[in-house]
Amino acid sequence: MDPMKNCIFCQIVNNKRPARIVYEDEDVVAFHDINPQAPIHILIIPRKHIPQISAMQPEDQLLLGKIIFTGKNLAEQLNIADHGFRMVFNNGRYAGQQIFHIHLHLLGGRPMSWPPG
Repeated sequence: MDPMKNCIFCQIVNNKRPARIVYEDEDVVAFHDINPQAPIHILIIPRKHIPQISAMQPEDQLLLGKIIFTGKNLAEQLNIADHGFRMVFNNGRYAGQQIFHIHLHLLGGRPMSWPPG
């Protein structure tokens, strides 16, 4: 079985599943999380299927940098940059990863606590 065929995020990338997309280019897609944990909760994903951070290859370094930079730009556009925002990658089930396609959570619009959980 092809894991990408059943990957929800690959389906979004390939326009097979709807999403409230806020940004996309040739490398990344950003959209609203369907279960937001903050007033602003955007997921930023690579178009390339990479299951988790620990599965990255050396050639993925620039792509992951672009995902983070996209998060920074979206934080500015969504007016959360000045007050603060959080970016989170979860890696593996114990870290809370539920969908095994790398994704960056951009959270903002409310004060955040530490530790996160």
